[in-house]
Amino acid sequence: MKQLLSGNEAIALGAYHAGVAVATAYPGTPSTEILQSIARMDGLYAEWAINEKVALEVGMGAAYGGVRTLVSMKHVGLNVAADPFFAVSTTGTIGGLVIVSCDDPGEHSSQGEQDNRHFAKIGKVPMLEPTDSQEAYDLMGWAFDISEEFDTPVLLRSTTRICHCKTVVNVNKERKSDLRQPGFQRSPAKYVMVPSNARVRRHAMEERIVKLRAYVEDFPLNEMVLADRKLGVISNGVAYQYAREVFKDASHLKLTTIYPIPANLIRRFAQEVDRLIVIEELDPFLEEEIRCLGIQVTGKDFIPIIGELNAEIVENAAVEAGILPAPSKPSLRPKSPAPQLPARRPQLCAGCPHVATEYVLRKLGFSGAGSGKELKKGEFIVTSDIGCYTLGVYPPLAALDTCACMGASIGQALGLEKAGVPNKAIAVLGDSTFMHSGITGLINVVYNQGNTTVIILDNGTTAMTGHQGHPGTGISVTGKKTQQVKLETLVEGIGIKDVTVVDAFDLKAIESTIKRCLDNDEPSVIIARGPCSLTVKTRGAPFEVDADECISCYDCLDLGCPAISLSEDKAVIDAGMCLGSACGVCAQVCPQEAISESRK
Repeated sequence: MKQLLSGNEAIALGAYHAGVAVATAYPGTPSTEILQSIARMDGLYAEWAINEKVALEVGMGAAYGGVRTLVSMKHVGLNVAADPFFAVSTTGTIGGLVIVSCDDPGEHSSQGEQDNRHFAKIGKVPMLEPTDSQEAYDLMGWAFDISEEFDTPVLLRSTTRICHCKTVVNVNKERKSDLRQPGFQRSPAKYVMVPSNARVRRHAMEERIVKLRAYVEDFPLNEMVLADRKLGVISNGVAYQYAREVFKDASHLKLTTIYPIPANLIRRFAQEVDRLIVIEELDPFLEEEIRCLGIQVTGKDFIPIIGELNAEIVENAAVEAGILPAPSKPSLRPKSPAPQLPARRPQLCAGCPHVATEYVLRKLGFSGAGSGKELKKGEFIVTSDIGCYTLGVYPPLAALDTCACMGASIGQALGLEKAGVPNKAIAVLGDSTFMHSGITGLINVVYNQGNTTVIILDNGTTAMTGHQGHPGTGISVTGKKTQQVKLETLVEGIGIKDVTVVDAFDLKAIESTIKRCLDNDEPSVIIARGPCSLTVKTRGAPFEVDADECISCYDCLDLGCPAISLSEDKAVIDAGMCLGSACGVCAQVCPQEAISESRK
C-alpha cells in the first residue's frame, strides 16, 4: 500500500510498525508532528513530557523494561537531554531505544543552528539519516533492530525539509508483534554507573563501535550509483536529493549510516572516481570523517557551512568552484515567488494576550537609552525565554533585552542582580516554558534569596509549536483530561509569597502590579493569564475607530497589533482580525477614547 507521508508522519508510522510501545517527546518545530501522529495510533503509550531531559529519562526507563521506545525532539532539545543521553550511551539498553533529533538548518524556527551529527560521535552511538519519507519509514525498523542487537541507543537525524516535505511511501509492513514482553532484569553492573561499573562499560562502548563499523559496510540503504567516473559525489539526507538533481551525470554514494561511516565502502567508491566531493548541510562532518581515512575530498571549500541548502545554492557553488561548467542558457528552474511578496515583519497575533504585558514593560522600563548605551536610572532589564512572546523584541513593542533558551530568563535575571547591576531585572517566560525548565530557575531564586520579579505569560497552551498541552493545561497528547498543575499553587509551594494573577488584557492591573513588585524586597511572580487568540472560540463585537475623534497620535500602533493600520492618516481596525471585547487593549491605550466596540 502506498501513502503520501511527510517525514515526520513516516517516522511515526515506521516506529509503530516496528513495535514501539512507548513514545515520548517535548514539542518543538520541526519535530512536533512525530508524537502527534503516533499518539493517534492504538496499542502504545504516548506522552508530552515536561521537557526533553525528562522525555529521554522516561524513554530510558521503558527501554530498561524491555520494550521498544521512541523519544523525539528538535535539535536544541538534545542539548537539554544531553545528560541522560550520555548516560544511556554508556549503560546501553535492553528494549530498542531510538532518539529522533530534528535539526533546523537555516533556523526557520529556532534560536540556534547546530549539527547534531556530532552527538553521535561524542556519545559513541550509531546515527542514521533518511533522504526521503520512504527511508524515514524504513529506517525506523532498522534503528530498533540495531539498538537491540548492539545494546545501544540509536540516533536518527532528520532535518526540516525531510520532516515536513511529503513523498510517496510504500507501506508494506504490519505492526511487529513478536517482541519482548515488559520486564526488568536486575543488573547493577550495567545500569548503576558508579565509577567501577562505568569503567567496564566504557570498554564495552569501544567494542560496540568496532562491531558497528563492520556492520555498516553492508547496510542495504547505503547506495552506490556509478555513472560518469570523472566526479564522485558523497551526500546524505536532503542534500542527496539536491546532489542528484545538480550532478545528474556524476557517480553518487548515498549514506544513511552517518556514524560510524562505512569506511571500506567509501574507499571503494573513491577508487572508482577521479575527483571526490561531499555535499552536506551545515558542518563538514562527513568530509572530515572521510579525510581521516586518508582520502582526498573537498566540500565546504565551496559549499556554504551556514544555512539550509537547496539545488540552486549547490549548483551555483559548483559552477563558481569550476566543478560544473557555466550554463550556456538561463536556468529553467522557476524563480521563487517569495521576493515578489511584500515584506512582513514577525509579529504577535491580533488579540494576543502577551501584547499588553510587553507594552507595559516597554512603557515602564525604557526611557530612551538606545542599543549599546548604559541604562538610565529607573530603567529595568527584561530577560526573556524563547516562545511566541519573544516576538516582542521587534518594534514597536521592543520590550525584551535577552533571549537564550528555554528556562534561561530567570537565571539571567538573578545573575544580573547578584552581579550588582544597579538596574532591576524582570524575567519573562510562558506557561509551557515555565513547566519545561523555569521551575528550577525559580527555586534557585528562592534558595539564593534573590529579589527577582518573574512574569509568567499564561495563555493556556504551548502556542509556538501548534497548541500542544502541558501539565498546566491538564490536557494530554491524546486530548484527554488529566491532572492539571496549578501555576499559582506550584509557585507558592516553591516558596514565593508574593504571587499575583492578573488579567492579561488589563493594562492598569498589569502596570500597577509590575510597579509594586519592583519595589518589593522579596521575589515575586506575576501570572498574566489570558487565552491564546487562536484558541478563543467566542469573540466579542469587533472594535472600531471613530475617525472624528481620532487625533492621529498613533498610540494604538505602538501595540503592534496586525488588526490596526492607517487609512488617510487615521487609525483603522480590521474587523475580520479583531477579537473585540475578548481583548480590548487598543481601547485602553487610546488617549481620546476614540476606539470602542462596533455598533454595526
